[in-house]
Amino acid sequence: MEQSDGTAQDRPGLPDRLQIEEAARAWGIETDYWDIWGKQHHASPELQAAILRSLCVDLSSRASLAEAIERRQQRQLRSPLAPAIFLTAGTPHEVAVSLPVDRGGSSATLRIQLEDGRQVDQQVALGEILAGKRLRLPDDLPLGYHEMTLEIAGEPSRPSRLIVCPSRAFEPEWLESHRAAGLSISLYGLRSKRNWGCGDTTDLKALTDWVAERTGTSFIALNPLHAIANRQPYNTSPYLPNSIFYRNPIYLDIEAIPDFARSPRTVALFQSAAVQKEIATLRDAELVEYERVYVLKQRFLKLLFQAFLDEWRDNTPRAAELREYIEREGDLLHRFAVHSALDRAIHKECPEIWNWTAWPEQYQDPESDATREFARKHWHSVLFFKYVQWQLDLQFAAAQQHTIERGLSVGLYHDLALATDRYGSDLWAHREFYVSGCRVGAPPDGFSPKGQDWGFPPPNSDRHVDDGYGRFAESIRKNCQHGGALRIDHVMRFFRLYWIPDGMEATEGTYVRDRFEALLSILALESVRNRVIVIGEDLGTVPDEAREVLHRFGILSYRLLYFEQDNNGRFRPPQEYPRDALVSATTHDLPTLAGFWTGRDIEARREAGLLKDEAAYQSMRADRAREKQKLLDLLNDLKMLPDWFPRDQTQVPELAGELHNAIVGFLTSTPSKLMVLNQEDLLKQAEQQNLPGSTAEYPNWRRKMKCTVEELWTSEEIRDFALMFRTWLDKTGRLNQTT
Repeated sequence: MEQSDGTAQDRPGLPDRLQIEEAARAWGIETDYWDIWGKQHHASPELQAAILRSLCVDLSSRASLAEAIERRQQRQLRSPLAPAIFLTAGTPHEVAVSLPVDRGGSSATLRIQLEDGRQVDQQVALGEILAGKRLRLPDDLPLGYHEMTLEIAGEPSRPSRLIVCPSRAFEPEWLESHRAAGLSISLYGLRSKRNWGCGDTTDLKALTDWVAERTGTSFIALNPLHAIANRQPYNTSPYLPNSIFYRNPIYLDIEAIPDFARSPRTVALFQSAAVQKEIATLRDAELVEYERVYVLKQRFLKLLFQAFLDEWRDNTPRAAELREYIEREGDLLHRFAVHSALDRAIHKECPEIWNWTAWPEQYQDPESDATREFARKHWHSVLFFKYVQWQLDLQFAAAQQHTIERGLSVGLYHDLALATDRYGSDLWAHREFYVSGCRVGAPPDGFSPKGQDWGFPPPNSDRHVDDGYGRFAESIRKNCQHGGALRIDHVMRFFRLYWIPDGMEATEGTYVRDRFEALLSILALESVRNRVIVIGEDLGTVPDEAREVLHRFGILSYRLLYFEQDNNGRFRPPQEYPRDALVSATTHDLPTLAGFWTGRDIEARREAGLLKDEAAYQSMRADRAREKQKLLDLLNDLKMLPDWFPRDQTQVPELAGELHNAIVGFLTSTPSKLMVLNQEDLLKQAEQQNLPGSTAEYPNWRRKMKCTVEELWTSEEIRDFALMFRTWLDKTGRLNQTT
């Protein structure tokens, strides 16, 4: 679209710049934003128009755009009640009502169908509503998702979802007076003498035993467990899931499934030389071999399912449990399973087809007659994928129960990814909840001067409103299950996301706002219902007002040692860290402590071809040297290093034991309620899990733990690391507090 001077005289009838800006504001598009350097960026009319078109706004003429703007402004008037209404427990319950003036003088019935099945009816005078445009509801409505209608002259309004939420997320009482700590692991990377090449739920239980005995931590933080395609190197990231609602089968302990021991055929295959050799090879491999592990486990799961079918036909108690699980999961699980069955069937017939966008057109619609017929005809395959998710649900429930039995007061800490693979199950099954024509990314910053294009579609906020936020609530609820804490990846998603229209570069995007009050209210509700602490990953460009809102909702901030510096570049001392936060040294995308100190992350970027410019390389090395010296200076000022320890970072080439001890002590000494130490930082591993910007150039999401879970108990070096960590937890009041 050509630039306009506001009069559009050169293009009669088309929207001008001012009208496009008006529309942009109506749809939450930010017409300008400030970057991390304090520079203001203005969204061009072309950019605004491209985003509006992706939202299906008609820009073909001034009249069509004016009509679209008016329709949006009048959305509330289509029905007396909004599609979704939020109330906060403990406050007066009033809702806005829109009625035509000519409805005055008559009465109406307000009907609230509570979530538990009870019904509340209330007679209201329409004249009073017309005068104040507000309707008073009972103050004792319970927390939850209810349905409300307003019946006038025998005609009920469109049902509205009435959502009663707490004002804050859950926090255990003991966390008000105590602090806690946890160990973060990549579950896929757990080594053991019994697993099949990647960590599983039994390894997780074994790790829990060691954590409880040796470290005194309160939780184990996990990578996202979402289902992924398990194809190397492009489909192994737990942060780019096939589905955020269901889990990855590679985490199943196949031998722990009851059908394993009951199936002689399965046991015989397991004991065969070929299978034992493959398991040993995968177990001994330096890196996780996703595809081979997945193929092997799928092979056995099919056999276990065949054995289970006898119980299904006989309707045994276990079969009844699966039926209850399927009924409880409903359409969400059914669509996931149908997609999985279609994906397997179509790829088997046409090996060159890898995702649903290349399927025959009749199967690209989850509600098409062809898709329904496939699900009916291939019910056996669809049921198989439901069976697999049932087993995952059972095993992770048992894993969480084990953490509680071992005294970990929080238990498992889960992670909800921001992204959804545009070629995955969720996009196929719930396409209307995503916007096509744009991708999510990040504007240029010091880390990525050309911006970042993450390649997945943004959420369709209006569709979530019309749905009463049902799908969104499910995404939170599913990831709260079987845990005591939940990390929200990129928590700014609730406020705004950076949209990049198709055909434009990452530098050309702008932010689009979302309905944060509604989203955070549901997050608080699910947190309270599931008794889960919520941590919001608020790194990057985060306005102060956003952090204030998160604090109001009881969402803990996420603070990293590397980033906690003041305006003068000084590392903040422990006392300057916020109380309502989780503190850590690093994340999966950043260097480990050992990697930071040796510059291993910089070398890895160079080796991967991501840092080709020699001047840039030398600049990064020089910056790192300054960072190390500033950290060393702070630790010396705090008297956390012995007097004899070198004061010059050049004299400390490796992460020395005293320095390791001091940094862990620094983190535990902060007032922040939660502290987490990555297993790589406990065990002084130099390689990070993910190197942003790389795919095949670096073994992302494949690195295994330094030792097996059995060796955790026997290694003297690890014993010393664990003792050091536990001593700091005891000294700083973070030792596990059982509820």
